[in-house]
Amino acid sequence: MEIIPAIDLKSPKSVRLYQGDFDQITLIDADPLQQALAIQKAGLTRLHLVDLDGAKTGRPVNRTIIEQICAQTNLKVEVGGGIRTLAQVNQYLTSGVDRVILGSAALTDPTLVQTAIQQFGNDQIVIGIDGKNGRVAISGWLEESDVTMTALMTAMVAFGAVNFIVTDIERDGTLSGPNVAQLAALQTAFPMTNIVASGGVTTKQDLAALAQAGLQAAIVGRAMATGDLPLAQLAEVAEDVS
Repeated sequence: MEIIPAIDLKSPKSVRLYQGDFDQITLIDADPLQQALAIQKAGLTRLHLVDLDGAKTGRPVNRTIIEQICAQTNLKVEVGGGIRTLAQVNQYLTSGVDRVILGSAALTDPTLVQTAIQQFGNDQIVIGIDGKNGRVAISGWLEESDVTMTALMTAMVAFGAVNFIVTDIERDGTLSGPNVAQLAALQTAFPMTNIVASGGVTTKQDLAALAQAGLQAAIVGRAMATGDLPLAQLAEVAEDVS
C-alpha cells in the first residue's frame, strides 16, 4: 500500500479542516517546507499538497511555497486546489510538480480536463473527486452538485483518465475511518483505474481494509498530527500493509 502524506495549505501554513469546513481549522505546522522535509526524512517519496485558498478562490494562491517544496525536496509532489486553466497546469508541471489534480474543473469544465490529458498525459493529470452522499462537491467543497461520483468518473475515464483521488467529505479530517464500501464499489466499477483513498484514514487497520478492497494507495493527513499514524512509522506501515 502506498501511503501519501498530505499537507493542506492556507495562508500558507499547514492546516487541517474538519469535514471540509473552513470555519473548523486546526494548525498542523507553521512551516510547510520543514514539514515536507520531515516527510522526506521519514522515507516517504510522494506528497499530496492542497492549496485551500486556491480551492476557495478558484485560482492558485500558495504557489510560492509549493514551488519551494518542489525545489528543496526530492518528493514527488502532486498539487490540487484552484487549478482552472491549461496555463496554470503548465506552470505547475514546469516548476517541479509531478502531478496536477483537477477537481472542480472536472465538473465545470470537462473540455479543459480532456485537453490537459491529451497535452500532458494521463500520468501527470489526476482527477480529484470529492463527494458527499455519493454526489460531487466543488469549489473547496463549498458547493454540492447533483452529479454522482460514478457519473463523473465515467466521463473522465472516457477522456483517458486513469488516476483518481476520491475523498468522502464527511470522513475527511474526522479520524473516523475511510468509506471503504464506497471506494471498493468505485474500484470494482472502474477496475482499470488507480483510485487513491482520501478522507478518514486513521489506522493500520484502515489501510489493510482498503488494500483488501483492491485499492493500492491512500492519503494520510490528520492522523499524522494526532499520532494515530505517526510520520516516523508511515514508511514501515506501508511495507507491512498489502
